[in-house]
Amino acid sequence: MPGDLPRLTVALTFDHDALSDSIRRGDSPVELSRGEFGPRIGARRLLELLAREGIASTWFVPGHTLTTFPESTRAILDGGHEIGTHGWYHEDLAELVRDAQREVIERSRDAVAEVAGAPPRGFRAPYWSLGDETLELVEAAGYRYDSSLMAGDVRPYRVRRGDRHSMVEGTKWGRETDLLEVPISWVLDDWPHFEPNPSTGRDGLSAPSKVLEIWTGELRWAWEHEPGGLLTITMHPECIGRGHRMRMLEAFIAEAKSLQGVVFDRLDRYLDRWEQARRPA
Repeated sequence: MPGDLPRLTVALTFDHDALSDSIRRGDSPVELSRGEFGPRIGARRLLELLAREGIASTWFVPGHTLTTFPESTRAILDGGHEIGTHGWYHEDLAELVRDAQREVIERSRDAVAEVAGAPPRGFRAPYWSLGDETLELVEAAGYRYDSSLMAGDVRPYRVRRGDRHSMVEGTKWGRETDLLEVPISWVLDDWPHFEPNPSTGRDGLSAPSKVLEIWTGELRWAWEHEPGGLLTITMHPECIGRGHRMRMLEAFIAEAKSLQGVVFDRLDRYLDRWEQARRPA
């Protein structure tokens, strides 16, 4: 097993979108109310569960949520959880010009630093959507890690800059940067399983038993085959916070705790251990 890393670390991460995305899109009162469910009810239920289970987690919080629901922000911090950034109004950064991206990235960083007492270490792009220059701007803003890419599953890796893809010349890889990547996956995200999307025809509303089967399958594979790895689960309080889905999350936590050597932790703390394990003796 690499260094002193646990057999497997599970990171429960939450994208605390609340109203941010709906306000930016100009959604109806119904959609706004669904977003409000997140900080009013879902986040409270999740924080109570995490406290009962003794689990520290990571929350990616848009600037609008951070400032509009300060009691929710304070509860996250008081619970010992990490706060990273997630845009301001859940912007699609791939649609913004470079200076507009920089403004969102830096403004969000500064807002977290003000409430948390220290700059955030983690960034997650809304929609997991990045422009060509986004991660360069993230690194320049002082972030330590991103969690928006899918070139891995249970191993952090270094973000590259300057990849070039050509139909004529093929692919030429860029250089590795200091920015770490915590990979994610749609299959380990509650939203596509549970939330309908009429614009794409996705009906969502899966039975929790189906999602539990997928998540525990990934959990057991990583535990058996990837010692020292990190399994990252992405959730949204307005989605996972429904009662029957909370039951599923409780069952997933119980399954993870039944496996010898599995721990739960924040992303920043796992990365501290991961980098320490990779340093020469």
